[in-house]
Amino acid sequence: MSTKIHVAVDALGNPLRIILTPGQEADISQAKALISDLDAKNVIADKAYDTNGLRAELEARGIAAVIPAKCTRVIPIPHDLDIYKERHLIECFFCKIKDFRRIAVTGAKPRALRLSSVRRRVPVGLGLDRR
Repeated sequence: MSTKIHVAVDALGNPLRIILTPGQEADISQAKALISDLDAKNVIADKAYDTNGLRAELEARGIAAVIPAKCTRVIPIPHDLDIYKERHLIECFFCKIKDFRRIAVTGAKPRALRLSSVRRRVPVGLGLDRR
């Protein structure tokens, strides 16, 4: 059994919201929870988040969806490639938290233990506890 970490970050790569799910759960299942009350101009995500429902919700909120189209779309939806390059921030975030072996190793740890471990170590490890 593995655990998947879903994270929303700001424009500087700082975590805004962290959600844990079982490893077999799809990324899109947590998309609405990740962005529910966040104020953003753009939402940058990978192809796993390319659904009509998420795109419609973002459009209704006036948020630009910077999400590449899945290859299964008959008519691909274009996205801004320059803005999409900023998606590296989430990849950098995951790279940083993997420095903490307890977070990186996905054993059969209880969900509560992993979530508390992520929430406790992320701010310190990324220097967010400094003022």
